[in-house]
Amino acid sequence: MPKALKTIVPLIPAYLKKGDSVLVIGTARHKSLKEITSGIRVLESWGLVVIPGQHLLNQWHQFCGTDAQRTQDLQWAIDHPKAKAVFLLGGGYGTLRIIDGVSSKKLRLFPKWFIGFSDVTVLHAWLFHSGIASIHGPMVFQLNSKSANTTHLRKVVFGKKADLKLPPHPLNRNGISEGFLYGGNLSILYALSGSRESVPLHQPIILFIEDLDEYLYHIDRMMLQLKRSRQLHQLKGVLIGTFTDMKDNALPFGANAYSIIHAALKDFNYPVCFGIPSGHGKIHASLKLGAMVRINVQPKRVQIQYLT
Repeated sequence: MPKALKTIVPLIPAYLKKGDSVLVIGTARHKSLKEITSGIRVLESWGLVVIPGQHLLNQWHQFCGTDAQRTQDLQWAIDHPKAKAVFLLGGGYGTLRIIDGVSSKKLRLFPKWFIGFSDVTVLHAWLFHSGIASIHGPMVFQLNSKSANTTHLRKVVFGKKADLKLPPHPLNRNGISEGFLYGGNLSILYALSGSRESVPLHQPIILFIEDLDEYLYHIDRMMLQLKRSRQLHQLKGVLIGTFTDMKDNALPFGANAYSIIHAALKDFNYPVCFGIPSGHGKIHASLKLGAMVRINVQPKRVQIQYLT
């Protein structure tokens, strides 16, 4: 008989406190010093000691350093014995090019939060499969002391209550379920299909998805790929975030992003919740990926509660 797959229970790193050291690195697109200065000041205003990666401000084409340099900074962050969190510079594209070059050997020896989203979904998926939780939240270039998104991220990383209460959505499918929160950017999850970082098939998963600047037929194709590869079949629920700046062809596809996703999920009976305020929209609530959550989707209210 084939050996049973082991359930992954991601470790929840210690939450931050004033005086903690945190790292700032880039795994994808280049950002200038001007673009990240205010974000670093925000982190310092929280009482954190910010340590930049060696190659943080390097530029190689559109990337913040060569693949080798970004890999070196990511491995340095993973192995750092004292830092309590790693804030990612920005998204774009690039993490997929380097993820196979890093080792998780010391990841659980020196656990820390990794914070970012979009292209950083690659890293979130890798971290989950390596056994550690992470935070789907704003990146350094987006941090602003006057932003509600920044305020919510601060609450999450400092261990304050992060449960969400939301209004109902007409496309929701009601129900109560529990599972490990997993996911992020739909395009990245699509790119990870068939790899070690695919949606886990052997444990209870609440899948979260969001996306930006995609053609509607691309959304349809990506959802069908996840469905045909059975990554949607054994889920305990799906949370759908913002799908921002969607595009269409001159001959319309005939459905919006939410309708496309709703159609792809119609054959399943787990709870589904649309309108999660997280992703590339104006409102970006930070989510603890890898945490065990309970979702309660009802006709008049929706609640997402963290159990770990």
